[in-house]
Amino acid sequence: MTPPAPIAPRAVLFDVYGTLFDVHSVGARLDELYAGHGARVAALWRDKQIEYTRLASMSRRYRPFSDLTRRALRHACALLGLPLAPATEDELMGAYLRLAPFAENLGVLRELKARGVRAGVLSNGDPAMLEPVIAHAGFAGLLDPVLSAHEVKRFKTDDAVYALGPSALGLAAREIVFVSSNGWDAIGATWYGYTTLWVNRARQPLDPLDTAPTRTGSSLRDVLDFFPSNATSKS
Repeated sequence: MTPPAPIAPRAVLFDVYGTLFDVHSVGARLDELYAGHGARVAALWRDKQIEYTRLASMSRRYRPFSDLTRRALRHACALLGLPLAPATEDELMGAYLRLAPFAENLGVLRELKARGVRAGVLSNGDPAMLEPVIAHAGFAGLLDPVLSAHEVKRFKTDDAVYALGPSALGLAAREIVFVSSNGWDAIGATWYGYTTLWVNRARQPLDPLDTAPTRTGSSLRDVLDFFPSNATSKS
């Protein structure tokens, strides 16, 4: 029997933190506050943030991503023995609403729109975090829908979060390209059934879980390869 022809994707959903926005872009301010420790604080903050989402999701003890992010910052500073005054904590949380986008991203989003491809986000972030950072980068008119794990009160890689995409777009998961720079997220989305792109900017090895993303790239521009310039979305 001839295998069925692959289905061409019709839309794209992006992860937000680490994919559209550089979560380590707060490092410069952290270095000003904690000389010589900025990069370490940033890395610990991110690691603990993700750990907390998994713990909260698996234990069904949901807290908004903003709350877990704040608690992760407190833990990172405590672990390194660094002071964290309330005003400093609020300042750094505010910086998360102004994270720097990766340089190529605005051009990619504009090109997707020009090609008639619907592009949105599917993020662990709660709306109070997502809306400001997307607006600050000038992406608001280029991303629809903006889907948040807050809607189901679980976090990726729970199927309930990934299910938000097909439901919102009215498409099968395989008709949607899910893009993430987080290898674990790309694998989780692949398990769910999405067509996936892992933007492996850091050139990390693939987690040995017997699953590979549909494609692996090094830049957000690689998503354009799924949507030829002469094709338009039918969604």
